Amino acid sequence: MATYSIDSTQDIDTLANQVAVIMPIVLLIIVLLAIWTIIWKGLALWHAARHGQGWWFGILLIINTAGILEIIYLFAVLKLKFNQLFSKT
Repeated sequence: MATYSIDSTQDIDTLANQVAVIMPIVLLIIVLLAIWTIIWKGLALWHAARHGQGWWFGILLIINTAGILEIIYLFAVLKLKFNQLFSKT
C-alpha cells in the first residue's frame, strides 16, 4: 500500500493559483456560449412560431443543445439561407 506525504499548504497554494488563472477563461467561455445559444434559440423559436410549428417550438424551447439543434432546424428543416434569418417572411 502506498502512502503519500502531502505538504498541504504548498499544494493548496498551487491549486489556488491554477484556479485563479483558469477561472476567468472558463467564465468567458460560459458567457460566450450563453450568448451564442440565446441568439440561435431566439431565431429558431421565432421562425417556428411564425411557421406555426408548435412541436418544433416546444422541442426547441425545452432542449438545450448550445445552438446545434436550432441551427439544424433553421438550415436543414426550414432550408433558410443566412440572409433570410432576420427577415419577417
